[in-house]
Amino acid sequence: MDAVGPDRDQLLLRLMSAATQRAKVLSENIANQSVPGYVRRDVRFEELVAARLARGGEGVESVRPQVVEDRATPAGPDGNNVHLESEVNAMRENLLAYQLYAQMLDSRHSLVQIAIQEGR
Repeated sequence: MDAVGPDRDQLLLRLMSAATQRAKVLSENIANQSVPGYVRRDVRFEELVAARLARGGEGVESVRPQVVEDRATPAGPDGNNVHLESEVNAMRENLLAYQLYAQMLDSRHSLVQIAIQEGR
């Protein structure tokens, strides 16, 4: 993957999309915190992209977000493993990541705009 140009913009947009999907999944976890046997879910994407980039970046555009069940978090007596405080913290972290991706995309577009204006 080229580290400049439209490929990077596309990756930032895909990161933002994954963060949006994660926010929905985290909200579903919170909504189901009282449902016996519910297993919390999360969205894996950033680590999948990072792993692909570490192997040279070939095919990074084909990496898709994956919704996975979290079987590692201990469950309560009812089998539900959603902990409200953890979900709220994950939502805050996800929001910050989304805002970071959006700011990076905006900064890239601002630089292009400046380059175009100075080229006149």
